[in-house]
Amino acid sequence: MTDLHRLSIRELSEGLAGAKFSSRELTEHYLKRIEKIDAQVQSYVTVTAEQALTQADAADAAIKAGHATALTGVPIAHKDIFCTQGIKTTAGSKMLDNFISPYDATVVAKGKAAGLVTLGKVNMDEFAMGSTSESSYFGATKNPWALDHVPGGSSGGSAAAVAADLAPFSTGTDTGGSIRQPASFCGLTGLKPTYGRVSRFGMIAYASSLDQGGPIARSAEDCAYLMNVMAGHDAKDSTSVNKDVDDHVANLNGTSVKGLRIGIPKQYFNVHGLDADVKARVEESLKKLEEMGSTLVEIDLNMTEAYVPTYYLIAPAEASSNLSRFDGVRYGYRCEDPKDIMDLYKRSRSEGFGKEVQQRILIGTYALSAGYYDAYYVKAQKVRRLIQQDFLKAFESVDVIAAPSAPTTAYRIGANLSPVEMYLGDIYTIAVNLAGLPAINAPVGFDKDNLPVGLQLIGNYWSESQLLSVVHQYQQATDWHTKRAAIAEENA
Repeated sequence: MTDLHRLSIRELSEGLAGAKFSSRELTEHYLKRIEKIDAQVQSYVTVTAEQALTQADAADAAIKAGHATALTGVPIAHKDIFCTQGIKTTAGSKMLDNFISPYDATVVAKGKAAGLVTLGKVNMDEFAMGSTSESSYFGATKNPWALDHVPGGSSGGSAAAVAADLAPFSTGTDTGGSIRQPASFCGLTGLKPTYGRVSRFGMIAYASSLDQGGPIARSAEDCAYLMNVMAGHDAKDSTSVNKDVDDHVANLNGTSVKGLRIGIPKQYFNVHGLDADVKARVEESLKKLEEMGSTLVEIDLNMTEAYVPTYYLIAPAEASSNLSRFDGVRYGYRCEDPKDIMDLYKRSRSEGFGKEVQQRILIGTYALSAGYYDAYYVKAQKVRRLIQQDFLKAFESVDVIAAPSAPTTAYRIGANLSPVEMYLGDIYTIAVNLAGLPAINAPVGFDKDNLPVGLQLIGNYWSESQLLSVVHQYQQATDWHTKRAAIAEENA
């Protein structure tokens, strides 16, 4: 079969269970596509072909013996921020270019237990710091819809691999929009779960109170399958919440779109820099949901102007603390011939970290310094609580909140946006991380240059099933999620 990459996760699961094709055939199919196409996209940092085929054979044996799960034998790509035993885990950095993890992240271990086949590790902005995937030590990943544009970040490799049909779905992480924005730029569905829903054990930390893992796939249904594997309590992660997890696949039709109250924050649609095409496509998608029976309710989110400054104090502060462990002593990059311990620290870090990471470490260190801690970091944490309360007040009158996922479509590679321009591009996503809420991106059309546009739906705590259900029903009534980039079509 030459079109296996066109099948949904449900179709792959049913095909494997019904012996229409084997996991080995499916895995070989994807490995051939990666070999043929990925030089143009540059989504993979490491392809684990030998291990993938071994896992595929084990999956075929499990299916034959009747021990299969719904995902046994289905291939997956992991963002290169999740530790993988015996495989290089780089976080897109020179600092970890030689790091082979001695253990699996919980997300990876759960995937193995479910019988998923790891195709490899995909590219990302260095230490997840960025919105374009250009800060990776391994070079920029390209957007399959337009190879001279970025796929978004930091989970750019995760999104590009799925958009080019080089993996059926992928894991990503979201600290300030790093699942939703690449999903938007690449015409995919991406879910950022409630903070604490997916284990962070073995996920290389950027900002520990903001980081959250989640799925990137073509549809809400595909994401639901992966969420069933990823979600759940983990005793190894102190921030993991011990709360029952829904069967996201079984609940795909569990939320009625009829009568759903969708909050429309008036501040969000008057943001400076919101592209006219993006606004138009998002408004068209909301009109469609209204036709399907939803009610649009105008709401106020009065803390909107505080999102960017609050996030860009808290996230760099946590990054400066988390990245202090990379000192050239225990593991990772070590400078050559250090004169003394101070030279070892300074050169290992200045040579091992890229410009964007160094910039954020410096900002964070400044915000945490003795003279400025109260004025910046403590104040930002207080404003963070006000942002959370702003959302909770809104959820008293609405079920979900709608917004663009990003104010623009994908940037050109090498656009060299200033840090301020780049950070303002996160205006719609970062508040969700500050508040710990779940949110999802759904593709809703294209701009005049045929670049994808995304709608973001934000839910109340633990409402992942509701978000997936709403988007699933929207996707039953539309076909945006089925559109494929030319590079995927040409190489079918």
